Amino acid sequence: MILNLFKSKPKLKELIPPGSIDIHSHILPGIDDGPKNITESLKLINEIKKIGFQQIIGTPHTYSGLYENTNDTIKTSFEHLKTKIDKDITVSYASEYLLDISLIERAKRGKLLTIKDNYILVEINFISLPINFKEMIFELKKLGYIPILAHPERYLFLLRNLSLIEEIKNMGCYLQLNLLSVTGYYGDDVCAFSDKLLKNSLIDFIGSDIHNIHQVNCFNKKIKIKEVNKLEKIIDNNKLFNKS
Repeated sequence: MILNLFKSKPKLKELIPPGSIDIHSHILPGIDDGPKNITESLKLINEIKKIGFQQIIGTPHTYSGLYENTNDTIKTSFEHLKTKIDKDITVSYASEYLLDISLIERAKRGKLLTIKDNYILVEINFISLPINFKEMIFELKKLGYIPILAHPERYLFLLRNLSLIEEIKNMGCYLQLNLLSVTGYYGDDVCAFSDKLLKNSLIDFIGSDIHNIHQVNCFNKKIKIKEVNKLEKIIDNNKLFNKS
């Protein structure tokens, strides 16, 4: 028992079993703050594959006023890339949508890009929960979508408000943890909050949220959380999004 207290924590990449699915990444070229071109995209995909991911879903930002992506711009970026991707890895595309009124209007006009079926990845600003958050989640659900909130552990205004996290889940919103959060990549507060969310069984899925090679290399860092077993189970939850 005493020996276990001093047992070294595993590296993050050691928790990723072969065949894993990454539902949140920024690997498509020239479309947001991810790779600038196809060469960078291919290098990034190859390195992600080495970690153990067999399926990668590219989710470029759709962010009104900053990344004005559309279904067509995202599909075009993917089409330019896909013929050069190795056959031993599956790459597909969706989007990480900023949750605001413009997204609701977009959803009413036409189909949004989903992770799989009707699951949609959304993010919010890092300052505060939108005043009309509940109404927007309700509208998305009414339109047939199931929202997944990206990286809740990184919204610092939620750090000491576990009840608000629970309220968000009760609205029918799933939560996706960034894997690098458990290494301290985004800071100790984010890492500790990740552990708390895992302990309270509030996380549903994981994603890499990888934008660049530096972040891939950080998978060589040791994890800092205690809830390793729960994290491993959640990594397995991503099988829901299997497209093979």
